[in-house]
Amino acid sequence: MEHPPTDNSATTARELEQLHKLEVTRTPQDVQAAKADDVEQDIFIYRNIFGSGFTAENLPVLAALSADVHNEEGVASTPLKNAFARPRPYQLDSTLHPICKVTTEHNSYPSGHTLSGYLLGYTMAYIAPDKKDLILARTDAYAQHRLTCGVHYASDLVASREIASAMFGAMLANPVFRARLAAAQQELQQRLTVTASR
Repeated sequence: MEHPPTDNSATTARELEQLHKLEVTRTPQDVQAAKADDVEQDIFIYRNIFGSGFTAENLPVLAALSADVHNEEGVASTPLKNAFARPRPYQLDSTLHPICKVTTEHNSYPSGHTLSGYLLGYTMAYIAPDKKDLILARTDAYAQHRLTCGVHYASDLVASREIASAMFGAMLANPVFRARLAAAQQELQQRLTVTASR
């Protein structure tokens, strides 16, 4: 894994400029969507794709899998955040105005939200391959909302996606994980078909 750009690098300067541009162009709808994604870190962000039956209450097997996959994010990202200690954009540039939860810690790289999002996105795309493109597009939007929030740099997101890809590949090598994916897939097919037919 590469080190993040240094605070005084040209890359960081460009990334801060990007965040300033986002600040003046983000719409009320952008703000609302980014704030909603800031507080939700589970697989049910894909309800817009699967409909009203796509809930933790209706899909307990998937909900349990979602919680465990999300927990993997912290195992991976926390030591990296501590090691790199990259300042958040608003810590480096006090003229930025973040709209989501902020922290005093220097822990921008990688983005935990983004890492969790891609792990969950790859999980959901595996379970519902016929909707893979829609799922990954929603995952990309989830990641980009970290920039709309003003709490991460673009390079934080890139690193997180790369980590998630490598992690998910390793997770698929585990037969227990594959069995859980199959069980969640079966539940999804059965429960959403029943919900749709009512």
